[in-house]
Amino acid sequence: MSLGNQYQLSAQAEKNDAGTAGGTAVRDPADRIALETDEVTPELAKLVEMCSLFACSLDALVREDLAAGSKIYSDVTIRSLPPFRLAGYVMISPCPENDVNGYMDRWAGESGLKTAFPAAKRIGWDFPFVTPEQQNRFGLRGYAAAYVLPDGFETNHPGVRYFENAAAEYAAVTVRDPFAQSFERIPNAYQKIMEYLRDNKRKAKQQADVLSCFEYVYQCGETTCMDVYVHVGGPAPCTQQAPGGRSQD
Repeated sequence: MSLGNQYQLSAQAEKNDAGTAGGTAVRDPADRIALETDEVTPELAKLVEMCSLFACSLDALVREDLAAGSKIYSDVTIRSLPPFRLAGYVMISPCPENDVNGYMDRWAGESGLKTAFPAAKRIGWDFPFVTPEQQNRFGLRGYAAAYVLPDGFETNHPGVRYFENAAAEYAAVTVRDPFAQSFERIPNAYQKIMEYLRDNKRKAKQQADVLSCFEYVYQCGETTCMDVYVHVGGPAPCTQQAPGGRSQD
């Protein structure tokens, strides 16, 4: 329920109470119009503070149903991933996610991976080594994509970097429909993981042979879902995972 909708319900309850008491609710006409059109404008400083509290944009706070956020994100869990092999590539462009994912899909077809393993998993992560000039002058960003190479599949097809991700523990959260508001929902997923680690006295971990974080996109019925993973250190109970995938029940 949006902020304006909540004000509308409050106003209606006030009106009903006044009618029951035989009186008339008094309200400024401008306020009434704002409430009925869902165009309330509370004090800006308070709204900014609330945005920080709920990790959302100003428009989302005023216009959208914040309770729906509980349907967008799963709880954060700790998952244990066994080692897995990867074939990956990096691109820097105005839209690197689409560019590098398309490149890797073509590679997967040419290498025979998609023929041998049609359900092969593709993961991705931000590539941070972009210069300020590339970012500010040309609007460029970096992104890496890689296919998880299943056991039994061997290839030396060129055009990618082959490497292995060592066994590691990750904090993970699932985001439903992440691309509906990608520049809000996906960063918020990482923020939820960071909050979980802080609350549970854990930390993100850097390790040379382990990806610090990555994202895995898949379909949940008719809904697109994304699992966000962040490598963590410290003791915690774990859920055993398949390479690059979800928990094995």
